[in-house]
Amino acid sequence: MKKIISIALLLINVIAAMAQSAPKPYGVLPSQLQLNWQETEMYCIVHFSMATYTDKEWGFGDEDPKIFNPSNFSALQIVSAAKAGGFKGIVVVAKHHDGFCLWPTKTTTHNISQSLWKNGKGDVVKEYQEACKQLGMKMGIYCSPWDRNNALYGTPAYVTDVYRKQLQELYANYGPLFMSWHDGANGGDGYYGGTREVRKIDRSTYYGWNTTWGITRAMQPGAAIFGDAGPDVRWVGNEEGHAGETYWETFTPHSTDGKTPSNGNVKYEESTEGTRDGKYWIPAECDVPSRPGWFYHKSQDGQTKSAYNLIDLYYKSVGHGACLDLGLSPDKDGQLTTEDVQILKQFGAIIKQTFTVNLLKGATFKASNVRGKNAAKFGTSFLTDNSRYSYWATDDDVTKPELIADMHAAKTFNVIRLRENIKLGQRIEGAAIDAWQNNAWNEVAKVTSIGANRLIRLPQNITASKVRLRITASPVAVTLSDFGLFMEPVHLSAPAVSRNLNGEVSISTETPVSSIHYTLDGAEPSIKSAIYKLPFVQNNSATLKAVSFDAAGKHSEVKTAIFGVSKTNWTVLTDQSDNNLNRMKHAIDEDSRTVYNTCSKNDSVVFKAQEIAIDLGKLQPIKAFTYLPRQDKNAEGIVDSYIYEISTDGKHWAQAAEGEFSNIVSNPIEQTVKLNAPVNARYVKFIARHVIKGNGFAIAELGIL
Repeated sequence: MKKIISIALLLINVIAAMAQSAPKPYGVLPSQLQLNWQETEMYCIVHFSMATYTDKEWGFGDEDPKIFNPSNFSALQIVSAAKAGGFKGIVVVAKHHDGFCLWPTKTTTHNISQSLWKNGKGDVVKEYQEACKQLGMKMGIYCSPWDRNNALYGTPAYVTDVYRKQLQELYANYGPLFMSWHDGANGGDGYYGGTREVRKIDRSTYYGWNTTWGITRAMQPGAAIFGDAGPDVRWVGNEEGHAGETYWETFTPHSTDGKTPSNGNVKYEESTEGTRDGKYWIPAECDVPSRPGWFYHKSQDGQTKSAYNLIDLYYKSVGHGACLDLGLSPDKDGQLTTEDVQILKQFGAIIKQTFTVNLLKGATFKASNVRGKNAAKFGTSFLTDNSRYSYWATDDDVTKPELIADMHAAKTFNVIRLRENIKLGQRIEGAAIDAWQNNAWNEVAKVTSIGANRLIRLPQNITASKVRLRITASPVAVTLSDFGLFMEPVHLSAPAVSRNLNGEVSISTETPVSSIHYTLDGAEPSIKSAIYKLPFVQNNSATLKAVSFDAAGKHSEVKTAIFGVSKTNWTVLTDQSDNNLNRMKHAIDEDSRTVYNTCSKNDSVVFKAQEIAIDLGKLQPIKAFTYLPRQDKNAEGIVDSYIYEISTDGKHWAQAAEGEFSNIVSNPIEQTVKLNAPVNARYVKFIARHVIKGNGFAIAELGIL
């Protein structure tokens, strides 16, 4: 009788285990549309339009459509290069802030039908669509809400009769779309049909986003909507291409002005990490240009981010759980440069080589707990399959489990991958990985969040036969879908280049090398180029390119550094105190870490135009001015409207240039103001007419070319 009872109890336990239910979802959850977007991981946004020909980042809106005339535009070449890089889609900039439309729209005459390209019969957006279909790539659309050309901008009629109708044309004729992209650049000065004035709008209400996005939902239901605060995808808050080391897919957006969070008024500093247990599931996109600017500028040839720069961005975006949106910028001919194409190809090859083989395939796993002891449903075998959504789960009361993977032989790795089944929410708040080395467990990595994808790039190679995963913090049961070890190919690091105030150039590397070779004329360096031995003086403008070689002849990627005229004999002109003079010297000390900043903490002080004048030491020709904004992640004092004046005697001044630093708030890189013709001057004056934030201006470095 006891035997029968024991068997019955055993059967009851087995049935109970088999019937063990899945863990309850935790927090807010992603939609299917968001899951599709998440799985894309990498895509490119392509900027090719009027600004390509005016050599600007933001056009003013008064450009003549006839200047748009690429000699050899090839959407197929651009999309093919993106695909070779491992990217799964592109976002087409169909209209930028200058209002020029790359399709024959009925909403404005400021469109491609008025250009000389294909005698006005061309359609750039259609050619992107056809290329994407041919290559099996996804396509998205960006149509700028801000329009510096349109006379109606700022009135309700612009939104109803122009912007929304433009979206309707694009949605109707160029789908299917995986993304509809909207940014926060809204309102300001422009051409506006000839009025040439400043127009301000209430960014939280003017576009009527709920109604506008309703058009997207109806006409392109498969398109994820990107906006500064969502609704489907949020901006990560910087244009540097990285999400927070701790990163949450959930987000509670807050506005800077107390109004409804929308494009242009979100507290971006909160977007980088997101919000733990946020009100909405709004994952982040990390957008970053492959070149210094979003549009093509010949002066930036040679400055494209190297393949290993892109690899670093990949780990800091996709590897933190976000998606990477890389900016591509075709040249005036209408194609990506050979350099840009080769870099994309090399990047794609490294990614493929790294992640083709999961070293944990075939390993034996031992978990401290499996939900309901039901290995068939919640076991560790799901950790190395090809699904993001099959998973190892623990019982509800087990939130700090451990997992040992025995590979049965020593293997070398330098990348760890972890993923959660985000259909059940983002749950884990801490994890650590140990390697079995010298008969002991040694911690090699730890993270504070996982989410859809967590890649840990180790600083050195690890060789071990066993690894251990410890979940150190989680409010609920674990639902881990992936555990992998990978080997990124070892590479030589690019040289680091610096120049001090005396004009002395130093070149170094992080890793031991056989030799470093360099050029000063912008030419690609080779083993036959000048060899670097000791620091040398370079007082004149130069484009230095350096590369390191090991003993086997293998070389690193090329490092490019553009030098202006040396500031050895420069001085700052001032009638103020010596103390202030010392601070002003930070503007010309060849150190990007120091800042000359006049901003006051006194809120009653209102910004007024401010200036700084410099004695170059001698009369010399000037082709361009440079301004490097502060590099400390603080927008206070960053100049976005300027005047440059020159003088031969320091008393009589003439204006040499004026304008705006477009997009500098999101992309605070060195700004170059090129002159139509060289000018001779000994004295230069930089005048800040307007700043992004604050009551003073801030300068990391001023320079001339």
